[in-house]
Amino acid sequence: MTEERSPGWKRVLLKISGEALMGDQGYGIHPPTVQRIAEEIYAVQQQGTEICLVIGGGNIFRGLSASAAGMERASADYMGMLATVMNALAMQNALEALGAETRVMSAIPMQAVCEPYIRRKGMRHLEEGRIAIFAAGIGNPFFTTDTAAALRAIEMGCDALLKGTQVDGVYDSDPRENPDAVRFETVGYRQVLADNLNVMDATAIALARDNKLPVVVFDLHQKGGFASVLSGAGKSTIVRED
Repeated sequence: MTEERSPGWKRVLLKISGEALMGDQGYGIHPPTVQRIAEEIYAVQQQGTEICLVIGGGNIFRGLSASAAGMERASADYMGMLATVMNALAMQNALEALGAETRVMSAIPMQAVCEPYIRRKGMRHLEEGRIAIFAAGIGNPFFTTDTAAALRAIEMGCDALLKGTQVDGVYDSDPRENPDAVRFETVGYRQVLADNLNVMDATAIALARDNKLPVVVFDLHQKGGFASVLSGAGKSTIVRED
């Protein structure tokens, strides 16, 4: 796997939060927003990059929040996994309307709407020029979609994991609350974990560290942001070995 931001990245996994699909709504799926994100993804794929996706489910149901409200954690997490399948199908529809070939693969088998996740089959889809959308996390409760994204990126042999967020990188504090927050150009896995920099959950960062998988954090809402980061020109933070 390459460790520097480079146009040479051939295969990447893009992690999108469920909240990114809400647009300016407070809940659910906002079709124009999904369409805009799909256009960014399709444009990058048309340039020759192999792309797989993991989308969260927080715009529909967040298991951890439901658990905090008294619901049994495992059941709440399974409900959250089902929400990610709904988001995956919405993104599939938007991408295919643009002309992309896609496959949704779920860690929880539900053959009526998507394929079950099989590693070799997922790799084959990418080799055949399809966008693979991995849904239902890793199929087990107590793990986040960040962890699922890191795991699937490693399994698919991706050169990097790109996390599209609402900010243009990793800061030493929340830039939305602290105007003096400092953005990192690069930061080590160990510092992310030690300083609790809130890039991804600790399990995801540890997986990336152990497999030397670069994690690139960028602003998904910046027009052309996905393509510019892959070209090395966009503003972002790369998490990698010190």
